[in-house]
Amino acid sequence: MSEIFAWLNDQLLRMQWLSDLVGLLVSDVFGFDLASPIGGSIHFFIYDVIKIFILLTVLIFSISLIQSYFPPERTRRILGERKGLGANIMAALLGTITPFCSCSSIPLFIGFTRAGLPIGVTFSFLISSPLVDLASIILLASVFNWAIAIAYVAVGLLLAVVGGTMISQLHMEDQVEAFVFSGPAAPGEEESLTRSERFAFAKDQVIEIFAKVWLYVLIGVGIGAAIHNWIPEPLITGLLGKDNWWSVLVATLVGAPMYADIFGTLPIAEALVGKDVGIGTTLSFMMAVTALSLPSMIMLKRVVKLRLLLLFIGIIVFGIILIGYVFNAFSYLLL
Repeated sequence: MSEIFAWLNDQLLRMQWLSDLVGLLVSDVFGFDLASPIGGSIHFFIYDVIKIFILLTVLIFSISLIQSYFPPERTRRILGERKGLGANIMAALLGTITPFCSCSSIPLFIGFTRAGLPIGVTFSFLISSPLVDLASIILLASVFNWAIAIAYVAVGLLLAVVGGTMISQLHMEDQVEAFVFSGPAAPGEEESLTRSERFAFAKDQVIEIFAKVWLYVLIGVGIGAAIHNWIPEPLITGLLGKDNWWSVLVATLVGAPMYADIFGTLPIAEALVGKDVGIGTTLSFMMAVTALSLPSMIMLKRVVKLRLLLLFIGIIVFGIILIGYVFNAFSYLLL
């Protein structure tokens, strides 16, 4: 049974058949040696771009169908029915079915806060939405394995719940800009969609999200190809190697100002792991890019005051660094 599962994982998620086809194209048609830096880079780029775009199309369409059952008003109502820790957990879970980048999550954060939800609950949603989504499980499994994929989602949800709960306990409602509370009331219940409308919504989501992420995917795959085939392994391990105590700190600080989502960071993560960079270091880089991008922090500063913004950044940075060190220490359990 395990052999069948491994074969399905290799062929459906890792798409070994696609790798073999691209290898034949590069070597037999283009005439490049796959063992050479240029041949390996071309293979890496073509294979990863096609694989990620195929997975993205299928996953975004499927997740958008699920998302069509949870419009903002219904999500707000579900969260409003819960209190305390249960509300933070539900907010983090609902964030996983909204495949948004950190910037596009902020308007929902404003809407939820304006509707009267506690700010700690809305922050749990704000952390979870860009950091963890259902697609990330499949995409991570396609690059690494299921154990790492599930562990990443689990720690992402934990960070969202803990971060939102801490903000709730500190009662920082006065740190939200006044205009957030003074807008129009939340809209009424949205009408149910027909099956054809849900499929149309899912198709539109695929087109819309593709328009937002395709460039970051190409850039990410390009960087991954360069790391994988051109940058010497001793140089990478000297900075981010498993034995360097500072590697998680460097990965987090380097990733934080960047702007991308998990789709764009996966090829880079794949290349880093291939250069013997620790799993925890790699995941810290991915989480910092997706949760702490500079554009999203600038947008968030427009709706919260500096004290709350610094607290939010501090919680996320500390959590990401801690997660990185824990994963590096226990990575042998996941490989």
